[in-house]
Amino acid sequence: MAELVQRYLNLIRDEHAGVTDGALATYIPELADVDPNGFGLSLSLSDGYVYESGDATVEFTIQSISKPFTYALALDQIGQDAVDARIGVEPSGEAFNEISVDAAKKTPKNPMINAGAIAAVSLVPGATPDERFARIREFYSACAGRPLDIDPAVYASEKKTGSRNRAIAYMLQSFGVLDGDPDEVLDVYFRQCSFKVTSTDLARMAATLARMAATLARGGVNPMTGRRVTDTVVVQRTLAVMVTCGMYDAAGDWASAVGMPAKSGVGGGIVAVLPGQLGIGVYSPLLDDKGNSVAGSACAGACPNG
Repeated sequence: MAELVQRYLNLIRDEHAGVTDGALATYIPELADVDPNGFGLSLSLSDGYVYESGDATVEFTIQSISKPFTYALALDQIGQDAVDARIGVEPSGEAFNEISVDAAKKTPKNPMINAGAIAAVSLVPGATPDERFARIREFYSACAGRPLDIDPAVYASEKKTGSRNRAIAYMLQSFGVLDGDPDEVLDVYFRQCSFKVTSTDLARMAATLARMAATLARGGVNPMTGRRVTDTVVVQRTLAVMVTCGMYDAAGDWASAVGMPAKSGVGGGIVAVLPGQLGIGVYSPLLDDKGNSVAGSACAGACPNG
């Protein structure tokens, strides 16, 4: 059985290895220099058994795939009512970095766009930015099963060119969504987006996207360590928002064609969850006009159908 699954995974990757559509993310200068040919595919069963194909050990930055995890952490730490008062759950139909809020509530429309993600960072408890970041890092590392580190060059690049996110943060402060200094919240946000991960999980004890997905797929229990990272209610809400909002303004197409909770990032990664069964992590840095990995979207959608 394992041989058949591996063969199928390799087949999926081979079918999409020639994809040259899309472009690298250039608005973060450091991301414009990555190898456009990188292509890794990983699948983790809920018991922790891992399959991998291609460039599964290549590290890349997590970027917006961080969003559901910080949202889950905020839900876990302060409760759903407190989070819902600051962040909505409705699809926005807008670009991920749109400078906008809900017209009536003046809060971010959902946690999977930048406005909602920045607000989620501000809701994670911490007396200082470093304390808040340490809590986020500990949570991500618990999901991954090993300590995660940031890419300092990408962090510096994001911080230097993050004017649009600064505009979003100050807008949120003006509407009473952010508590504290917007620049301090943004510094944590830039750092969390700069965590280095790969598409290989569990078997290499790496911080892979598929492994993070497997953690969610088991109701918050890390499949390798058996440690409960968060509770089922938090996971259910997180997965629900991933279904409706995780693929930016292509979320409707993804939900109708694939149906799995998923999240993409401009670093080229996609994480997808088949709840209770498996997690998928894909890396291919060429993006479509929505900001989603072209080859990654195709592969992630094909994996569970085998």
